[in-house]
Amino acid sequence: MQIIRIKGVISSVGFEQGHRFVVGHWRNSPIGPFGDVMWGTPEGKRVLLVGSQKAADFITSIYNFDEVRIGDLRTESNGRDTSAMGLGVDIRLSGGRARYIPFGRPLFFTKFFERPIAKCLMGVETFGTSSRGVSEWYQARQWRWVRSGSVVLDGNDLGEPSNFSQPIDVGFSEPPTKPAIVSLQVAIKFPPDRELL
Repeated sequence: MQIIRIKGVISSVGFEQGHRFVVGHWRNSPIGPFGDVMWGTPEGKRVLLVGSQKAADFITSIYNFDEVRIGDLRTESNGRDTSAMGLGVDIRLSGGRARYIPFGRPLFFTKFFERPIAKCLMGVETFGTSSRGVSEWYQARQWRWVRSGSVVLDGNDLGEPSNFSQPIDVGFSEPPTKPAIVSLQVAIKFPPDRELL
């Protein structure tokens, strides 16, 4: 079965009120460049904010959401600074010193060797299968802990960033508990009876 790859940046941040955000800014993918925001509300609702139906279909073929909002969403990230604007959110994050993994790894290494290291250092899973039967390998090349940031939600400033208070629960893995900006590649394998896109 064919494995597809997407490359970009995942940025994540939480707030004391219980809001959690994961911003995906993807430069390369089978559907072209796209951005998305996964928003976990204090009540535990899982909301996807995305700029197109094509991107929404791709993301929801892998992950679970309670609500999907499609509209004018713009994301940017250079691996140090991340922003997302539209659909009621204005997210701005800046990272501190970069940590690098300056070499590529085969998928078996990510699954069997990298996985326990990443779990210990950052509290994340680098390999797993989603509830929709899609296998994924997360291969980070660089990460930064968030140094400063803000989120305005529907006109309300959420205050200072904090650690995640609870999981978003859209897939098998969660972002780091501590707010982070991670440059990475994700390898994705759909089950044999599923269309790729």
